[in-house]
Amino acid sequence: MSGTTDAHIAPRADLLEQLGSELAPPLLPIPEVSAEDFPGRALDDFVGRLGKDGLAGALLDRPLSDERFRAFGEVLGTPLPETDPAVLPRVSLDVVLNLVGERSRTENVSLQPFAANPLSLHTEGSGRPVAEQPRYIVLMCCEPGDVTSAAQTVLAPMDVIGSRLTPRERETLSRTRYRRNAQGPPILRDIDGRQVFSFRDFLAEPLEWTYSGTDTTPHTAPDITPDTTPDTVNTVLRGLLTAMYAPGGHTGVRWERGLLLAIDNTFYFHGRRAGTSSVPARRRHLKRLRIK
Repeated sequence: MSGTTDAHIAPRADLLEQLGSELAPPLLPIPEVSAEDFPGRALDDFVGRLGKDGLAGALLDRPLSDERFRAFGEVLGTPLPETDPAVLPRVSLDVVLNLVGERSRTENVSLQPFAANPLSLHTEGSGRPVAEQPRYIVLMCCEPGDVTSAAQTVLAPMDVIGSRLTPRERETLSRTRYRRNAQGPPILRDIDGRQVFSFRDFLAEPLEWTYSGTDTTPHTAPDITPDTTPDTVNTVLRGLLTAMYAPGGHTGVRWERGLLLAIDNTFYFHGRRAGTSSVPARRRHLKRLRIK
């Protein structure tokens, strides 16, 4: 589906491969809270911002222990176990994934979160049924590493990306899903009037899709009948990728020790810029929870 001359290729490289530059941080208040007192009185504000904006953070004076990190995740929902055999050596308490940067790139997709590879924009668990997808991704910084501009977590708001698509494109995406999982959601669905995507940029890997003529999702333009030829659907998918990487709207997290951030998987695509290939004195170390 993707070719080397597609319109999103160059802006994707500009966004994810630009070492030495830094994306602007997301505009959200980051209260400073003692780890001893977290979440405590900060909880209501944290949960309120997460529900309203799809993003909430706190700067702790030190990272939480794995036990307390998991306990905080249980306040938000149910932490999902890490089951990929390739990452199990980096997992504690079944649910806490230690994302420690390594110096070289790898072709092993399962190990790329630990390497210098950039991570393309995606939603977490995009190919799984909705009931198995995490609602929140919670990240906590234990060590930002030597080069804080490298390996920035990238956020791309779904409402901005959706606004770049035409009604016909949105209609087509609402009837298209990954072929490998017939129980998975359509690429675009409606939740409480918001446009919510389940989609990953697979880079050079093929994306096999299926189109359904029946659809129960409410639309603002129900009279639109999309063209369902394979070429047209592929063009719409390329249009989505172009909208995801078009300049403007992306922000980048500048990690520092103790920073904790929760991302709503139905509000944002997320990814990661390339890390440095040199041997760092201090390796970047984030801890991750996925919350259902």
